[in-house]
Amino acid sequence: MNEPLRDPTGPRPTAPDRPRNTNGPDRLPSAGAAAPSLSSVVEAFAARRWPSDAAFDSFLPDDVRAVSSRYWTPIAVAAQAACWFDEFDIHTVVDIGSGAGKFCVAACLAGRKPRRFIGLEHRSRLVVAARALADLFQVGGCARFLEGALGECALPEAQAYYLFNPFGENVYCAGEPLDEEVELSEERLARDVATVQDLLRTSPVGTFLVTYHGLGGTTPAGFDELRVAGTWPHILRLWQKREPGG
Repeated sequence: MNEPLRDPTGPRPTAPDRPRNTNGPDRLPSAGAAAPSLSSVVEAFAARRWPSDAAFDSFLPDDVRAVSSRYWTPIAVAAQAACWFDEFDIHTVVDIGSGAGKFCVAACLAGRKPRRFIGLEHRSRLVVAARALADLFQVGGCARFLEGALGECALPEAQAYYLFNPFGENVYCAGEPLDEEVELSEERLARDVATVQDLLRTSPVGTFLVTYHGLGGTTPAGFDELRVAGTWPHILRLWQKREPGG
């Protein structure tokens, strides 16, 4: 039986070939350099002049910011996904493996229509960081974050699921994973990918799937690819589940 989610999931590993950010390498502010203001970043989103990853990441804790280019969704990718959510009138999105909350918060700020994001993360410290980020940008009503392990808790229902290939960390070489706080193994990789594939197979017709650099396995049959954007190091894809035989 599924256990209820604890309110502070889903693993936040990344893809085996070490994803990179789209706006170039993240740079910590140099000594004496003025850090961007919160208002300037919010205003950039409002004007649809997407802020740089370095500017947005400056509001993350130091240790979380240091790994952003490898683990967190680039701003431009989150903004493109938000445009698709607007286009297809998608109101609820679950980010499986939400990490520090960058995708959910950035997509909240980039979208033109109200929607609800739920991030699932299994590292407690990242859930804390994600909640703090949402509070800082005052999008707590749009983005919330839950703590729990994929397959050990019931996933919230949603119109769309987002994955930035969150399970690849399971097969990184020694010393490469984010930390050793959680189980990482080839067995867990297979288990988590199978859990997501089962989720998609049993999801209602019309369910959307958004992947950046894939989901770690094949997309189940019955999902049609609607949109593709590939101007970044990896490919962003939008899928929708069709009627059987459609």
